Amino acid sequence: MEPHGPCSSLQTCMKAIHSKINHSTKRCIIKGKFVILQTQGQSGPGKSGSVQIYSSNAIDPSTGKGKLSPKAYLKHGKSKKRDGVKTITYQIKLYTEPEFGIPGAFLITNQHKHEFFLEYATLEVLDNHLIHFECRSWVYPVQKTKSDRLFFSNASYLPNQTPGALVELRKSELTSLRGDGTGERKEWDRIYDYDYYNELGRPDKGQQHNRPILGGTESHPYPRRGRTGYPPSSTDPSTESRPEIIDLDVYVPSDERFGPKRLSELISNSVRATVHFLIPEASSLLKQGSSNFKSIEEIRNLFYRKRNPIKGTVTDKIKKLVTDELFKEIIHATKESIEFPLPQIITENELAWKDDEEFGHQMLAGINPARIRSLQRFPPEGSTIEASDIEHNLNGLTLAEAMRQWRIFILDHHDYLMPFLDRINTKDVCAYASRTLLFLQNDATLKPVAIELSLPGSLEDNGTSWVFHPAIEGTEAAIWQFAKAHVAANDSAYHQLISHWLHTHAVVEPFIIATRRQLSVMHPIHRLLDPHFKDTMHINALARSILINSGGILEKTLFTGEISMELSSELYKDWRFDEQALPADLLKRRLALKDPDNPTGVQLLFEDYPYGADGLEIWRAIKTWVRDFCSIFYKDDDSVSSDIEIQEWWSEIKNVGHGDKHNETWWYEMKTLSNLTEALTTLIWIASALHASVNFGQYAYASYPPNRPMLCRRFIPNEGEIEFAEFLRDPDKYYLNMLPERFETTLGIALTAVLSQHSSDEVYLGQRPLEWTDNKEVRQKFEKFNEDLKEIEKNISKRNANPMLKNRWGPAKIPYKLLHPDTSNVESKAGITGKGIPNSITI
Repeated sequence: MEPHGPCSSLQTCMKAIHSKINHSTKRCIIKGKFVILQTQGQSGPGKSGSVQIYSSNAIDPSTGKGKLSPKAYLKHGKSKKRDGVKTITYQIKLYTEPEFGIPGAFLITNQHKHEFFLEYATLEVLDNHLIHFECRSWVYPVQKTKSDRLFFSNASYLPNQTPGALVELRKSELTSLRGDGTGERKEWDRIYDYDYYNELGRPDKGQQHNRPILGGTESHPYPRRGRTGYPPSSTDPSTESRPEIIDLDVYVPSDERFGPKRLSELISNSVRATVHFLIPEASSLLKQGSSNFKSIEEIRNLFYRKRNPIKGTVTDKIKKLVTDELFKEIIHATKESIEFPLPQIITENELAWKDDEEFGHQMLAGINPARIRSLQRFPPEGSTIEASDIEHNLNGLTLAEAMRQWRIFILDHHDYLMPFLDRINTKDVCAYASRTLLFLQNDATLKPVAIELSLPGSLEDNGTSWVFHPAIEGTEAAIWQFAKAHVAANDSAYHQLISHWLHTHAVVEPFIIATRRQLSVMHPIHRLLDPHFKDTMHINALARSILINSGGILEKTLFTGEISMELSSELYKDWRFDEQALPADLLKRRLALKDPDNPTGVQLLFEDYPYGADGLEIWRAIKTWVRDFCSIFYKDDDSVSSDIEIQEWWSEIKNVGHGDKHNETWWYEMKTLSNLTEALTTLIWIASALHASVNFGQYAYASYPPNRPMLCRRFIPNEGEIEFAEFLRDPDKYYLNMLPERFETTLGIALTAVLSQHSSDEVYLGQRPLEWTDNKEVRQKFEKFNEDLKEIEKNISKRNANPMLKNRWGPAKIPYKLLHPDTSNVESKAGITGKGIPNSITI
């Protein structure tokens, strides 16, 4: 059996080396292989690249660090194509003194004029003893970085177990990654620091583009982002400047940048969606001005239409908005055959979106399944809904009986929206704050029984509310459909700004920064978390430049418009990290009961809650893996509390990364192994399964505006108003005029098409490179984790095949697979698949 501690393993290997060294020559041969991805238009480093190896046990007295080997040059590389990407493999051989021992790190120097992407490296110190280095990083020219690039091997050490020759390297590497908080960051920098969200506004474009700075104040708290140090804008020194054109070349530390393949696919996916959905509408807009859809069929035809070549004014406008590289991609895409599938919401049953059961189904198994909760008191505080509004629709139960059985549920988008509605309801936006009550039927489907829509009043009153009831025919049925559309618009904005952006993308970024700054790459917890942070800082930086900024896509498509991120900040005030643990979230929403005999600690209120049922299995598997992993390196609570890197990491997350929450009492005390396990499980859950559950179903549900409009342009007409007469003349036309205009609609569809796609190099939960760790016991536990996930896949398939579980499909016949892990290694998983849990937030 392999020794638990990395140091004892190192000592064993050292004895083997000394027994095999040729002492007559006094030399030890080290062979190496370095694999580099070849990017378009660039070669590998060739003779301009060199490598030196650090010993892990022999110290150079002049530096206090490990001894360095002679240089070996990367030359005579061999190219081949692997999974559609060209790689160049370089072989090296060098000689060291016998006491050099085991390599623990290497320096690589890039004297070439271009950066290259180092995928991995291996060193062979005996006939068959390999040391692995999982690199996956850009290596920039030394002329720019002014220093060589350091990589540590895949061996993991707690701080007090670090081999002597690596101690100073460990410390100096962390110091260099922290920087000093000054200066503008350059593409090649590897510096992690924090900043406020002070780059969302564009004050130089006019007062209408001013946006509040988020973070650092009681009025606008927010998680921190990665600092860029970009120069301030001319008109407001507190706001960072940004390019006027759409540019995907945003700064993030070089290790956080997309690999070549992912970046290429993201650009391609974005361009294809833009060319198919958006540009035809932009062409029409320039000719005709704003326009509405004339029929539901016109919306459906968006997915089928053929495109005409773009030219003239449209071409000129696009050229001014994007970089030359993006413009070339767009022109090239207009000549290609591009197809997008019909959204699943209308594939099997094109009228299912109108069904009340489907309306309730999406609250349990759609893309925002963690907002619904069981109502604790009736009526909801401040609500005008009365018992008489719903009691006749409770399948024979009295209201008291339904409440006692926890069968009244609420989708609540009321209190947080009311203070903002006067600013939201401007030209072309008509929004209410909504409360939707639903009844849990015997077959576990949710039946909506009342919708309350509210508008704020003057200072003297609390506003006006209307209560709507289900109906199946006549004008009442049309009005009921309008009310559901307004609820869906509320839910769409909450989904994008809170469930998706804030609760996954934004809250995770400070954890990434703290991990890079405070945990050495040799730290086992850094090793555990690393795949769950891949590409997140880069996609977040792109989102701040294109999606959530002033004039960005979300401001153009959501009813919340220019106050979108201000609203997100307001709801961050309610955020708690501990409540993002799935069992805690289910308990808070009264969707589960405490159950000490259940491995997750809870029991679902009812079995047919797809998000909850699948999620708890995933949660249990993650927690088991995390506990197993941590127990290998931490033998007791004292080993956690005495880990100086872990303590600094957790302190920085609380006091800096989420500094606006530093006084909260709910933060875990990082003194016990159980608290460390719970925190890490929650973090991995957020970055993997939670994000997958709210992201990859967007095209299926949200790309069809009648099902989930992102905004409404008409209020519900009241009898006696001119609008009511218009509604009576043609209810369908009134509904179509309520939906977003054509350009905003196609912009939203294009967005969902891009966000819902998996890349071909996606790495899913339970997947890691074969040699990601040198620890045999860790590899065995990880294989068990993978097997657990495969078993969960089988369980999900069984539940989806069970006709008694009606919420697994719903009237639209969309099987719930958003938490299907997809652990197979099939290459065809790229694109819009509606399933699969990536390790990290990559889109």
